[in-house]
Amino acid sequence: MKTIGLLATTALLLAAGVMTSTPARADCGIEKGSIRILSNDFEVLRLVASEASKCASSSVTVTKNQTSEHKNLQVPALKVNPAQYTVAVVANNSIVPLLNEGLIRPLDDLVAKYGKDLAPNQLIKIDGKTMAIAFVGNGQHMFFRKDILEKAGVAAPKTYEDVLAAAKAIKDKGLMEYPLAASDKAGWDLAAEFVNMYLGYGGEFFKPGTAEVAINNEKGLATLKMMKDLTAYMGPDYMTYSADDLAKNYVAGKTAIMNEWGSLAGSIIDPARAPAEVANNTVLASAPTVGGGSTPAAALWWDGFSIAKNISDEDAEASFQAMVKAISPEVADKNPNVATWLTRDFKPSAAAVGVLETANNGAAPYPMLPFIGLLHTALGAELADFMTGRESAEDALRDTEAAYTAAAREGGYLK
Repeated sequence: MKTIGLLATTALLLAAGVMTSTPARADCGIEKGSIRILSNDFEVLRLVASEASKCASSSVTVTKNQTSEHKNLQVPALKVNPAQYTVAVVANNSIVPLLNEGLIRPLDDLVAKYGKDLAPNQLIKIDGKTMAIAFVGNGQHMFFRKDILEKAGVAAPKTYEDVLAAAKAIKDKGLMEYPLAASDKAGWDLAAEFVNMYLGYGGEFFKPGTAEVAINNEKGLATLKMMKDLTAYMGPDYMTYSADDLAKNYVAGKTAIMNEWGSLAGSIIDPARAPAEVANNTVLASAPTVGGGSTPAAALWWDGFSIAKNISDEDAEASFQAMVKAISPEVADKNPNVATWLTRDFKPSAAAVGVLETANNGAAPYPMLPFIGLLHTALGAELADFMTGRESAEDALRDTEAAYTAAAREGGYLK
């Protein structure tokens, strides 16, 4: 099993903005090369890709594919030689398959040559080698409408039990029929909801030191119960909501409390992009605790970039230069509301408050384990029947463990 040199995503977030700054490059300084970017598709990644595109010239080409299907594309796209993409934008979980397959290259030589603007906390080290450059921290945390809560006569919730009580008060007073919403769409989103809540209960996903899954327990059952209890205050279509749908529903004024990605906060609290009634009354806070625990029910994440192994050194060098330029302190300082940047001397904006509070309250990072993706996939597929009332919690957890175990055996993680 690979050793993750940077275990604490929390440390990334807390270290942001405390390093000594150095001047950013005035231009990209790339003589020639092909830069081909594969990434997820949300605001900060669109900004970064746009900044990298500014490095294009008569001798430098820049192309990009930004899609929510990036995780399904990255391994086959980087396996071919030459790789279809030179840059893979990754996160805690999506880097693992690339590491397992040996599809990305160490970056230490490029960091030494072109990384003078990078802070030490941005270097993601695996077995002592820099394999990715982190540029933003992220996580799901609480968004709530202070005006709605005031009308309901309830205080700002701190726990999921508080959230349920607040939702009942809001509904009982006729302020909103469905005051809650969550990204419970079957698949990746639903699995992330389970991971967040299970971490809040202090759950361990695997037996220590092994790939043997360990979620079928009291904490797993409590997690599913709370997830289902919350749906009593959600619209009947709650199983159709992805994180993007959740944000749209909130901006439309149909939700009073939600746990949502910090990367979407900037657009929600900006009166120029959201209705003033929503933007001006939205409070960003730490993810709630649950079940009497003290750890926020949320996983912390980083987003960063890796460079493909199966490409020419020329393209690797050009790609690294373009990406470092695209995530420079100058770019972060000009766009403080877009994300919680991990660049040198970044001063967090109001949009970063929820992520930073969640980190400060001790939230755990999303596990960087070779087999966590298999469990995430199993959770997303097997929990839907429980959430829609077609299966018991006990059966859902048994089915999840069975699906994971089969996949882990096929993958060589279990005998």
